[in-house]
Amino acid sequence: MHEIVPDIFTWAWFSAPHGYNFNGYLVRRPAGNLCIDPVPPGDAGLAEIVQLGVTTILLTNRNHSRAANVVRERTGAKTFIHPDDAAHARSQGAEIDGELSGGEKIGPVMIVAVPGKSPGEVALHWPERSLLIVGDAVIGNPPGQCALLREKVMDDPARLRQSVRKLLDLEFDTLLFGDGVSILRDAKLGLKDLVTTFPGV
Repeated sequence: MHEIVPDIFTWAWFSAPHGYNFNGYLVRRPAGNLCIDPVPPGDAGLAEIVQLGVTTILLTNRNHSRAANVVRERTGAKTFIHPDDAAHARSQGAEIDGELSGGEKIGPVMIVAVPGKSPGEVALHWPERSLLIVGDAVIGNPPGQCALLREKVMDDPARLRQSVRKLLDLEFDTLLFGDGVSILRDAKLGLKDLVTTFPGV
């Protein structure tokens, strides 16, 4: 694990089929640490996560339960996901304890609904730090750029594009990706570049 920005740690798991990293995050905070979309951390990484402690696991979408059960079991954390993605996550074996709703605040982050890839996809906005964390709504591939996943894995491509456009209403400079390489400065410009490629823009 390494500290990608102050008090946010990340670790990666390389996906050979995709050709880029999947990323997990841990947000360190006095009131209890948040773990976001945890990928398999390996034995040493898991020991580090357990040492730091986790109170809450946030899943941005139905496909990002990843190593959530392991982190949950070892730390006693509770796992949360949007209700529209909960049934699918449970069908994949994820243990879910609660729900995330758009407009709700969990610790320092605001839950932002970004449906389209799946109906319950969410992003996490930290306004005070001008920071946005996304799961599958947008990916960081190739490095330094924003992109969408292939349409064949999206439930509703048009709805996803609409959701991504609305992310431009948020203030952020740093964009941390669940998939691909994060953009630590001027990230909103990268997202604007992506949106200009959408049909009808």
